[in-house]
Amino acid sequence: MLEGIIRESIGTASSKKLRRDGYLTANIYANGVENVQAAFKRGDFVRAVRAKDGLTLSLKAGDTEFTTVIQEYQLHPVNGDVLHVDLRVAVPGQVTNYLIPVETTGTAKGIKNKGVLMLQKRRLKVRGAIEDMPNKFVLDVTDLDRDDSILIRDMEVPANCRLMDRQDVAVVGVIKAK
Repeated sequence: MLEGIIRESIGTASSKKLRRDGYLTANIYANGVENVQAAFKRGDFVRAVRAKDGLTLSLKAGDTEFTTVIQEYQLHPVNGDVLHVDLRVAVPGQVTNYLIPVETTGTAKGIKNKGVLMLQKRRLKVRGAIEDMPNKFVLDVTDLDRDDSILIRDMEVPANCRLMDRQDVAVVGVIKAK
């Protein structure tokens, strides 16, 4: 379980001091839950995110334990370090939007026909309760030829979940190489 500290002040000066000391600032929030401003050691946070096996991340800020989902993060424009992260508390039974990652498997037929595989949507917005959410969407692209694509309407969604993107949006496709 990832452990962090609760920030006393949320100003720019205190954030810079925490970042200089190797911390990552975070905002922990949800509907019906009071916002918590926290800070985590950057290395510990990255290791915990890479080691998690599902969608949720368990952490402890101060004396309170949270089960959270990474909602958004901000990177440094030059060196690419994570500067700030927004963590949404996964409240059981509460219906809300989550961003679920998309993963592809197989080699598309269109690649052999001078095509390039393009992943247009790396994460999909899905509405539902956290208990019904998949950890990721796995799409098999072996049957995709050149100028073929997998659309939102072609995907299977778990029960009690709904994809929030338009039905005609392409998730992955094979286009002609230039």
